[in-house]
Amino acid sequence: MNAKSPITTHILDLGTGRPADGVAVTLSKVLGGRKTLIAEGITDNDGRIMNWFDAPLDAGHHRLTFATGIWYQERGLETFFPEVSLDFHVADTDAHYHVPLLLNQWGYSTYRGS
Repeated sequence: MNAKSPITTHILDLGTGRPADGVAVTLSKVLGGRKTLIAEGITDNDGRIMNWFDAPLDAGHHRLTFATGIWYQERGLETFFPEVSLDFHVADTDAHYHVPLLLNQWGYSTYRGS
């Protein structure tokens, strides 16, 4: 699969200033409190997941879940957040949604990228 997914992500580990490669990530659709898995993947050497699925995107509530605790544990480091879940709303099903994660052991930040 070579086309860019309608939802992509990138993780930067602010503690090292480097991309966070090897982080497991899931993407789910959330409806009525129930999650339906859309895709799952692992960040590449640049901390990105760009082409993990090519299905059309439904409007509504979506959730990216990053397995940050396991990732830090594999590096022999402690972290406060065993996982990071980012919920967002898709309104335009023809748009591209890039959801980056700026991460360190004790906190995180995000935004809608391009």
